[in-house]
Amino acid sequence: MPRSRFWAHPKGLYVLFFSEMWERFSYYGMRAILVLYLTLYLAYPRAAALEIYGLYTGLVYLTPILGGLLADRWLGYRGTVLAGAVLMMLGHFAMAVPTLLFPALALLILGNGLFKPNISTIVGSLYLSNDPRRDAAFTIFYMGINMGAFFSPLVCSTLAEWKSPHWGFGAAGVGMFVSLVIFLSGLRTLRPAQGSWQPLIRSEVFRILFTIAVGTLLAFGGVEIARLIGRARVSELFQWAILIALSAVLVYLVFRLRSAAEWKRTLSILILALFTAIFWMGFEQAGGTLNLFAYEKTDRLLRLGSWVWEFPAPYFQSLNPLLIFALAPLFSGLWVWLAARGREPNTPVKMALGLLLLSAGFAVMSLAESRAATLGLVGPLWLAVVYLLHTLGELCLSPVGLSMVTRVAPATVAALMMGVWFLSSSFGNYMAGVSEALLEKWHLPLYDTLMVVSATAAGILLLLARPLYRWMQA
Repeated sequence: MPRSRFWAHPKGLYVLFFSEMWERFSYYGMRAILVLYLTLYLAYPRAAALEIYGLYTGLVYLTPILGGLLADRWLGYRGTVLAGAVLMMLGHFAMAVPTLLFPALALLILGNGLFKPNISTIVGSLYLSNDPRRDAAFTIFYMGINMGAFFSPLVCSTLAEWKSPHWGFGAAGVGMFVSLVIFLSGLRTLRPAQGSWQPLIRSEVFRILFTIAVGTLLAFGGVEIARLIGRARVSELFQWAILIALSAVLVYLVFRLRSAAEWKRTLSILILALFTAIFWMGFEQAGGTLNLFAYEKTDRLLRLGSWVWEFPAPYFQSLNPLLIFALAPLFSGLWVWLAARGREPNTPVKMALGLLLLSAGFAVMSLAESRAATLGLVGPLWLAVVYLLHTLGELCLSPVGLSMVTRVAPATVAALMMGVWFLSSSFGNYMAGVSEALLEKWHLPLYDTLMVVSATAAGILLLLARPLYRWMQA
C-alpha cells in the first residue's frame, strides 16, 4: 500500500472529512434552533415559522446549481469551496445579531450553494471512476457530516437555553471558521486521481475575493427585495425558481451532451433525483414538525432521585447523526460483503428501500401523534424509533446517491449534475416546511399522508429499478 494512503484512502479524503464535519456542525447547529427561535423568541405563528424554515433550507439546496456552474466554468472546485466557506462563516456570525437575521440567512444560503456541491465533487475526484473504494469513501465522508451534525444540536441548543439563541448561532460561526482553516491547511492533499495538484495562483485568489464581495452584496440586496414583496411572494418565486432552474438545466444539457450514452446516464440521475425529493420532503420534517412535536408533546424530563432536568427539544436531532455514525461502517461493510458475492442491490433498489423505511417511520409517528392527543405527552422512545427508521432509510439512499452522481454523470457536466442532485433536496426541504399547512387545507393528516406517499414512491421505483440501472451503465 503506498505511503500516501492511510486506511487505504487518499489523505485528502480525511481533510475533506474534517472540513465537512465542522461545516455541518455550523449548519445543523443553527438549523436545530431556528424554528424554535422563530416561534418562541420572535413570536412567529407556527405556519409562518415552518415556511421560513422551508424557504431557508430549500434555498440552501437550490443555489448549488449556481455553485456547480461557477465551479465548472470560472472558479474551479477549490476556489468555489473557499468562497462559500467565507460567506457561511460571515452568515453564522451575523445570526448572532438579532437585526441581521435575514441577511445572515441569505449569506448562509449563498455560501452553502458554493460549498456543498463542490466539496462532494472533490471527494469523487480523488478516485478513478471504476475504483471499488468510491462507495466506501462517500460513506466515510458521510460519517464526517454526521459527526458534526451530532455535536451541533447538543452544543448550540444548550448555549441557546443557557444564555440566548444568539450564543448558539455564534457557536455555529466558530465551527465554520474551523472548517475553513482545515480546508486551507489541507489543500496540498487534494490531489485528483487523474492530473496533478496545482497551487492557488494570484488570479484565482482574486476571483475568490471577488465572488465573496459579490455574494455579500447579493445577500443584503436580496433581503431588501424580499422585504418589499413579502414572504408569500417569496414563496411563490421560489417555486418558479425551481421550475426555471430545472428548465435551464435541461436546455444546457441539450447543448453539452453529445451521445445517447451520456443522455441515458444523465436521465437516470434526473429520474432518481425526483424520488430523492420525496424522501427529503419526509426526512426534513426533523427540523420542523418533529422538532415542534419534541418541544410540545414529548416528555423530556430526566429524573435521578430528587434531581430533575428537562433537556432541550433539539437534542433529538442528534439521534440521527449518532445512529449514522454507529451504523455507517456496518452499511459500508455490508455493501462490500454483498458485492463480493454478487448480491449487492443496485442503486435504485437501495433508494427504494430507503423510501420504505421512511414510510415505516411515519407509521410510528402517526401512532405517536394519536397517543399524544389522548395522553398529552408521549415518551421519548417514540421519536427515537422514528429517527432510527429514518436513519436506516437515509443510509440506503443518500451516500449511495452522492456516489452514483459522481460515478455516472458525464465529465462535462459533473459539477452541474451534483447541483441538480441538491436541487431535489431543495424542493424536498421546501415541501417539508410547507407540507403541514398545505395538507391542512385539504384536511389531510401530515404523517399519514407522508407514510402513503413514501410507500407508493418506493413501489414505483422498484418497478423502474432494472431499466434505470441499465441506463446508468450506458
